[in-house]
Amino acid sequence: MESFDLSEHGINVDWVMRNPDPSMLYEEAIRYEPGTSISDTGALIAYSGEKTGRSPKDKRVVKHKNSQEDIWWGDVNYPLEQHAFYCNRERATDYLNICPHLYVIDAFAGWDPEYQIKVRVICSRPYHALFMHNMLIRPTEEQLKDFGKPDYVIYNAGTFPANRFTTGMTSKTSVDLSIEDGEIVILGTEYAGEMKKGIFTVMNYLMPKRGILSMHCSATADKQTGRSSVLFGLSGTGKTTLSADPKRYLIGDDEHCWTDNGIFNIEGGCYAKAIYLSRENEPEIFQALRYGAVLENVVYDEARHHVDFNDTSFTQNTRGAYPIEYMTSAKIPCVADHPTDVIFLTCDAFGVLPPVSKLTPEQAMYHFISGYTAKVAGTEMGVNEPEATFSPCFGGPFLVWHPGKYADLLAEKIRKYNANVWLVNTGWNGGAYGVGNRISLQHTRAIIDAIHSGTLNHAPTEVDPIFGTATVTKCPDVDSKMLVPHNSWADQSAYKETAKKLAHAFNQNFMKYSSGVSEEVLAAAPQV
Repeated sequence: MESFDLSEHGINVDWVMRNPDPSMLYEEAIRYEPGTSISDTGALIAYSGEKTGRSPKDKRVVKHKNSQEDIWWGDVNYPLEQHAFYCNRERATDYLNICPHLYVIDAFAGWDPEYQIKVRVICSRPYHALFMHNMLIRPTEEQLKDFGKPDYVIYNAGTFPANRFTTGMTSKTSVDLSIEDGEIVILGTEYAGEMKKGIFTVMNYLMPKRGILSMHCSATADKQTGRSSVLFGLSGTGKTTLSADPKRYLIGDDEHCWTDNGIFNIEGGCYAKAIYLSRENEPEIFQALRYGAVLENVVYDEARHHVDFNDTSFTQNTRGAYPIEYMTSAKIPCVADHPTDVIFLTCDAFGVLPPVSKLTPEQAMYHFISGYTAKVAGTEMGVNEPEATFSPCFGGPFLVWHPGKYADLLAEKIRKYNANVWLVNTGWNGGAYGVGNRISLQHTRAIIDAIHSGTLNHAPTEVDPIFGTATVTKCPDVDSKMLVPHNSWADQSAYKETAKKLAHAFNQNFMKYSSGVSEEVLAAAPQV
């Protein structure tokens, strides 16, 4: 393999591998990355060092006159001066220039050619190169030959720290995006997910500017009609698990766009949580973690290299990254017709939201902007009872525009293409965490199946007295008693008190986004 020339990026290293085969990256990783190994199923086991998750407080966006009026500045998008960005880029290229080996991945984001962007990843770790080989859309030999100038370049110098005396830095970690330069600079973190989410952030800026809804969701499609369904949900709600449905085509597990052509997946792979993974519960994902996949931060038996997915001693955020074609139900190319159904998944640890309810477009906007789920006791230090968590548009850390922009686009698409919207609770029923029971995956799958079949379109409903949504009261293969929360609680006064507490949390959270939102959306708020 000839060395690739990176001099146009200020990098002059003698040996640069461009789009190497996974087998070559395995060889490079085993040779040069201490601790890297191969699982008994053939996946590359790699470790991200000190950081085993994203660093949202260290994310920066360059404040530039051409885009600064578009960006939702604040806790999600911290501004960075142009000069400081160039200092960080110089620091990254200086580091990359002293590396004996570099790896380049040239690939695409977005399966619809009309909206596709070209991405170049420059990195020093084979693990990072294989990760992005999996997560981006892999070019054919002809496409690679004619790739030309990339639209966005990632300089991944994550093994080298940021200079904390550079203006705007608050730690040795910095993940910086310059929209105008078409560049992302990573310093001080080796967590591979920063690259994936950096490109998603780019698409979250570019697509709404063109009237396209970018979405943090999974998507499936009906095998007969081609019509799709999208599932939104924060971590732990079942988004990835429920999208691995053998009865339907998989379009993607995490990032999509909704255009006038239908929907398309942004990515070429999947990045699934591996914690407590089992062949019995998630067979499609389990079999995908084979040769060519990356297993990140897992614990394994050194004698047999068998991974223990139940061992969280290293981190709870163990993950697997694999090409989407490893999923037997994947539809290639990853595009589909307009959604018949939009599903918001929430793990309500308070146990007061119905297992399934139908939303109006205004309620859809309200719940989309809210992006609710709940933490349960014991998952984090100091969490002793269920705690409401909100992330606007079910993807707050990756938004660039104000959440209202995405909500307006969602409502527009729902109305234009006549999609149904559902709120599905995968959390607790019959009481809050510690009293009630977690809704079983079997029951949630039955609800999702009934949504996709159209059965719930004609099911009886009753209006929830506090949240105002249409609670579905009858669903095949689900006990009707559990479908209406207040019927499943033994202590009715405790139910009312808990429901009002959650409604109050919703309203308090929504105050942050209410400016500019229509009166109809504000009227969709819970009534306390």
